[in-house]
Amino acid sequence: MINLSGKKGMVIGIANEHSLAYACAKQLNDSGAEVIATYASESAARFVLPLQSTLEGVLLVPCDLRDDSSITRLFALTESHLGSIDFIVHSIAFAPMSDLQGRLIDCSKAGFQDAIDVSCLSMISLVSKFERILNAQASVVTMSYLGSERAVQNYNVMGPVKSALDSSVRYLAMELGGVGCRVNAISAGPIKTRAASGLKNFEQLIEKSQIGSPLQRSLSSEDVANTAIYLVSDLSHAVTGSTIYVDNGYHMMG
Repeated sequence: MINLSGKKGMVIGIANEHSLAYACAKQLNDSGAEVIATYASESAARFVLPLQSTLEGVLLVPCDLRDDSSITRLFALTESHLGSIDFIVHSIAFAPMSDLQGRLIDCSKAGFQDAIDVSCLSMISLVSKFERILNAQASVVTMSYLGSERAVQNYNVMGPVKSALDSSVRYLAMELGGVGCRVNAISAGPIKTRAASGLKNFEQLIEKSQIGSPLQRSLSSEDVANTAIYLVSDLSHAVTGSTIYVDNGYHMMG
């Protein structure tokens, strides 16, 4: 395990024990990092706060990323608690169910805006707000998916939303490179998370990914978290503006 003692930062987006954000927070904490982790709202607290026993030392706080005042409160708490930070792991996505399960051509304007706000703009807003307390050579990591670059059945509105996220990663990497800050995305294969559960026929997508990948095995949230650990660590100091695929090789198959 990579030793992250002395590193401190945030993980955004825990929904429950199946969340990629939860796996990342746990792995970071177990690796010695000091972590503040957020969940979306007070209504999510009943799923998230019981996880505290497995996240000893992690500070769990609510943060509605659609609310600028909530981000401001998170900044004040983080600056007070950590001073400066070495990483932000952004692992949150959302689209209204009716828009997610319908055709892109039928997506409502409000639904598309909601999806962009939570899944993409929130990362830009966080980096903008926290830029002044990012340490030299800090790392920002977000979660993408193959549907951002290919048309994946039933991914619908999240395809163009994740495309915007991927592009944002490259532009943020360019803009923050001068101060040594790195920005990367992890393109994870399908994993049973709360966000993914809203996709139609998701079980079929998982099965197709397993059968069609060179490694032909299931993917776990820990696999994704391990890559996040690498991207947060100094071992990846020359990696920025990149998308790292964690999908058992499925992305490169014909």
